[in-house]
Amino acid sequence: MTGLTPGDAATEAARAVASVAASERLRVVSTLIRLTGDWDLAEDCVQDALARALAVWPERGIPDNPGAWLSTVARNLAVDAIRKADADRRAAPRHAVEAELESQGEEEPTMPTDAIDDDRLRLIFTCCHPALALKSRVALTLRTVLGLSVAETAHVFLVSEASMQKRLVRARARIRGAGIPYRVPPAHLLPERTAGVLAVLYLLFTEGYSSGSGTDLVRPALAEEAIRLTRLIATLMPGWPEVLALLALELFQHSRAATRLDGAGDLVLLEDQDRARWDAAAIAEGIGMLAAAERALEPLTAAPGPFLLQARIAAEHATAPTAAATDFARIAELYAELGRVAPSPVIDLNRAIAVALSQGPDAGLALLDALDARLAEYHLLHATRADLLRRRGSIGDALPHYRRALELAPSDAERRFLQRRIDAVAARLDHRERGN
Repeated sequence: MTGLTPGDAATEAARAVASVAASERLRVVSTLIRLTGDWDLAEDCVQDALARALAVWPERGIPDNPGAWLSTVARNLAVDAIRKADADRRAAPRHAVEAELESQGEEEPTMPTDAIDDDRLRLIFTCCHPALALKSRVALTLRTVLGLSVAETAHVFLVSEASMQKRLVRARARIRGAGIPYRVPPAHLLPERTAGVLAVLYLLFTEGYSSGSGTDLVRPALAEEAIRLTRLIATLMPGWPEVLALLALELFQHSRAATRLDGAGDLVLLEDQDRARWDAAAIAEGIGMLAAAERALEPLTAAPGPFLLQARIAAEHATAPTAAATDFARIAELYAELGRVAPSPVIDLNRAIAVALSQGPDAGLALLDALDARLAEYHLLHATRADLLRRRGSIGDALPHYRRALELAPSDAERRFLQRRIDAVAARLDHRERGN
């Protein structure tokens, strides 16, 4: 690189490699998988091409089109690997593959004219195919679509790297053995299959927003990866209301990321968060995406889907200037509608909370009784009952429910929060008894 010291050239090259990896890795991997049918080969060739860029760009300079350079080098590496493969085992199927790879000239990384046929969507729909177990779908999406390492993917699931490697191998074997096609589903299956893809994305986001177990209650990087992928799908499938709504929902919720834990890593409830520190840009984008989802729904004459309803709820929270100004009556109505579209006891629990905050603790407590059997092992049911009893002034009745919630809480931050509530309630009880 002319005029740069070797150190500066290496730094500039490293930045360029990181940028092209973020913007083009998925496109190149997904195209190589389509051309070769070999997931491991595709990932290895792209990784090797990125490593080669780190080695040669500091000396030769950053190419004018880094994405096209990555595509060409990765394809050439794939051709070389195919030529070196065992001829008896692979020659017949690979001759055609090799010819197709070599026929692909250097290409500009542009959006396809027919975005629904994009290789990236083929890969996403394949990773999220319903023939795969849910955990396998999530693992493949993290590893192959988002580009997390095996170690990083293992960390998400709190399993060893070796266990995750085996899970990924089994999932890819399942794709081959079951003949799962590498394609976007036909039109008549697209709504159902898209819903399955969005469910995987929201599961990824939720794990980042509020981890189900372990020491980290929030994992912002994972939530950001889910948003990045949802944003890509919204670009590739414009005009799909639920895709736009999911992106809006994620943006609204992630806007609070900086305020959900205090400096000590302890949980801060929504009502106690500093709203001035919420991400105003994310909220504004979420409002725009929600409006786009509403517009996309209008000509379809269809009822709003679950993500659109959840995005409406999240918008009520995100746009309220204070916790006290939140329209919980409207939120309760939206949860009731969501419960009809996607019945779930957790949705019913959230509706009970909204009812309590709009009509008083007793109204919410009356709705919790119907949930006891279905959510007996869910810590938030017991925490909610305890909190509503505390708000009503029945602190003696609240204490055993806080303790049960503590027994069931999955994360360290939630356990610390519940222990503080238990200590505060116990202190009030002790003070009351001493006063008597």
